[in-house]
Amino acid sequence: MDYFAQQLINGLVLGSIYGLIAIGYTMVYGIVGMINFAHGDIFMIGGFIALITFLVLVSFGLTMVPVILLVVLLVSMAVTALYGWTVERIAYRPLRQSFRLAPMLSAIGMSFVLMNFAQVSQGARVKPVPPIVTGGYTLHEGSDGFVVQVSNVQILVVITTVLLLGIFTWMVSRTRLGRDMRACEQDQTMAALLGVDVDRTISMTFVIGAALASVAGMMYLLYYGLVDFFMGFLAGIKAFTAAVLGGIGSLPGAMLGGLLIGLIETLWSAYFSVEYKDVAAFSILIIVLIFMPTGLLGRPEVEKV
Repeated sequence: MDYFAQQLINGLVLGSIYGLIAIGYTMVYGIVGMINFAHGDIFMIGGFIALITFLVLVSFGLTMVPVILLVVLLVSMAVTALYGWTVERIAYRPLRQSFRLAPMLSAIGMSFVLMNFAQVSQGARVKPVPPIVTGGYTLHEGSDGFVVQVSNVQILVVITTVLLLGIFTWMVSRTRLGRDMRACEQDQTMAALLGVDVDRTISMTFVIGAALASVAGMMYLLYYGLVDFFMGFLAGIKAFTAAVLGGIGSLPGAMLGGLLIGLIETLWSAYFSVEYKDVAAFSILIIVLIFMPTGLLGRPEVEKV
């Protein structure tokens, strides 16, 4: 039971990271109706920006961990948001009125561009970083000597995820930008006729999604202590799976899907062969979609006539 509790904690932390990335997928799909396949690489860029910012701050002699984390978070979100805005302007906006396959192919091409840009500029080797947030708490010590622990970095990941999800949910439901997003999701043409700046709203959607992905990249760096140019592909595929599992287009569904994928992956690795953890996650996705084609919290699309 202690071993299961420890893996449950690990799965929730990993799922929180997947959920933050999945929100970006579901936001773009909900408004534009397209899958941003470059979003996983935006997450990777966020991790690299966080690493570079951390090294620069340390080189200047800054040692206060809370200050370092705050500065790294703000810089990473700002720079990565700029990447998200650039992807929308280059890969999506010129092709928005084209046939549906064109933006998807353009996004896949942008994914390779970002991946190879990171490989050329930062190198192909894994970039490790020493532990920044250390320490933790012992929750339970079993009779067999197994200790259930939760580290400070795990607590930080979960708290950050819950806080950002709350802020973003409030923004979508209570602010003018959120109302514009919901209007564009329902009908872009009618929203434009009612005075909504559709181009600006879509750009801000990409910017906010990229900022959330950068937070996930920073949490990944803190949790695993490394980044590499290829991590965006794997994490992006799993986050996309999480968005589909939860119901793409649903923000709570994206987070729920991320948590489920994280738990499935962690528990399968703990009790079965680690080589097949991805097979288990995708198998669960297939089973869910057979019986619930719109995902766990997704809504069936209503065709506009």
